Amino acid sequence: MPHNFPHDKLEPGLNENAFYDPSNFTFPAGSYVCEVEVDPDTGVVKVDRWAAVVDFGKIINPMIVEGQVHGGLVQGIGQAMTEVCRYDKTTGQLLTGSMLDYTMPRADDVPSFKVGTKETPCTHNPLGVKGCGEAGAIGSPAALMNAITDALGIKDMPMPATPQAVWAAIQRNKVKKAA
Repeated sequence: MPHNFPHDKLEPGLNENAFYDPSNFTFPAGSYVCEVEVDPDTGVVKVDRWAAVVDFGKIINPMIVEGQVHGGLVQGIGQAMTEVCRYDKTTGQLLTGSMLDYTMPRADDVPSFKVGTKETPCTHNPLGVKGCGEAGAIGSPAALMNAITDALGIKDMPMPATPQAVWAAIQRNKVKKAA
């Protein structure tokens, strides 16, 4: 034991607890814009281009942050276009319980993302940082669904925008325009 260890203030050992309770909350901000191409014969949507600008406060490791944003964007694209949980109406049994039944986006389903950052330091923590873990997944479904509805000339469409759902929306829009 060190000779100058403050025995009257600290007990020797390897256990320690600390809590950080900031006086206010912090949150990131961002803007997402995407461009899509819709095949009117099949309802297949291709995400052609995507740009994102995010403010995570002080960025410690830009490469990790960009990877987090890319992953979140892909997660949001999956949520908007392919991912759905389906249940049996009589038993409540999950029907999309494996990766064979539950579609997730692959690398060839997404474009190269253009990601920019803006650093506005957070005033509520000593590092000036804000969270970035799920930010890409928050705004991306809305951006993508807005791009799809704009391309189709319709007001609203529920997620997921599967090819079948997009094709059906195209057919309904044709009927509405013909009437």
